[in-house]
Amino acid sequence: MKYGFERIHTGIFTVLRGWRIGIYLIAVCATAACSAPVKKQVEPVFFPPPPELPRIQYLTSFSGMKDIEDQSSFNKFVVGEKQDLKVDKPYGVAAYDGKVYVCDTNATVAVFDFKRKTFQQLKGAAGAGKLTQPINISIAPDGTKYVADPVRGQVVAFDRNDEYVTAYGKAGNWRPVDAVAYEDRVYVADSANAVVKVFDRKSGQMLKTIGDKGDRTERLDRPTNVAFDHEGYLYVTDVGRFQVVKFDRDGHFKATIGKPGDNLGHFARPKGIALDREGRLFAVDASFNNVQVFNKDGRLLMFFGAEGVESNKPGSLILPAKVALDYDNIEYFQPFVQPNFQVQYLIFVTSQFGERRVNVFAYGQEKGKKYLTDEELLNLVDERRKKELEKLQPPPEQPQAEAEKPQPEAAKAPPR
Repeated sequence: MKYGFERIHTGIFTVLRGWRIGIYLIAVCATAACSAPVKKQVEPVFFPPPPELPRIQYLTSFSGMKDIEDQSSFNKFVVGEKQDLKVDKPYGVAAYDGKVYVCDTNATVAVFDFKRKTFQQLKGAAGAGKLTQPINISIAPDGTKYVADPVRGQVVAFDRNDEYVTAYGKAGNWRPVDAVAYEDRVYVADSANAVVKVFDRKSGQMLKTIGDKGDRTERLDRPTNVAFDHEGYLYVTDVGRFQVVKFDRDGHFKATIGKPGDNLGHFARPKGIALDREGRLFAVDASFNNVQVFNKDGRLLMFFGAEGVESNKPGSLILPAKVALDYDNIEYFQPFVQPNFQVQYLIFVTSQFGERRVNVFAYGQEKGKKYLTDEELLNLVDERRKKELEKLQPPPEQPQAEAEKPQPEAAKAPPR
């Protein structure tokens, strides 16, 4: 990704000029004696990196059983070392009540339980609830999980206890790739028919479609991920348009975020999305190996993640797929937070390859520091950009002094 602006940061976010997304990170890992996943870095990894004021801290990562389960020495002697079961190719991720649910597209939904320190498969994903290729998961406030399975051809629902409840849609005539419940409806991205299908949450009846009406510029092309903001607006990742498209709940087109390209605020392979309570949009790009953060008006605020030579560093992402935000389970990851960093919420990002399959970040700010608001930062960015453009303008031509102006030959006095 190429950048067209100078590096600007005033305490809340950063815009970079002339840098690839690879950000130099310094981090080493040590064993953490706590209930959270295994590794804790000695040197903190922040975005933006020092000396800028931090907004996001990389905390830890986990991939399988050994990252969460305790095994006593006696138990190891009796039954031997446990096999290190891991998620193979994760995509969707969501958190609820001390558990993190990860869609393993080559298996089922893995459940990391940080309360009980266990790792297991989703209990209800057998029999009528059997999953074939779970790709995305969302969790409603009441604990109901909605798992999109394009190979099974349905969205499968499980209750707060992880038991099977019901399934939405009929296999064969669509490709459900993401689903999210809002109030009494379930919104499903159907990549085969280029629409978002809306179902009645209780009856399972399909009510309508979104994204196939109006002007062609307002229609979907290949929707893959869906999310709602706190005001009830629907956001849809469209890999065919290289954009995130915004609709109201009734399906009326509102706006687009991003465009094709490799510059700031552009997309090459947009994937999962999530929105925080202030309306900031987090959008994964698998090509740039990062997550871009936009304000509620669709203007880029910052990004985090790294690529290239830094891909093996803590905080880097390798073919990231999904991002999910969590306000309720901070306590399980608090041991990894730097003492002077105040966490507002957690950010989970899955990587489909590499050692760190589920990455945990924290969004917040350094205690005792003054941070600009998003609006103040963007105003400063605009001012800096204006000054930068002015520097690139050629200087105006200076008028020659009257005595220095060349005179015509006829006007010159004859030599004496």
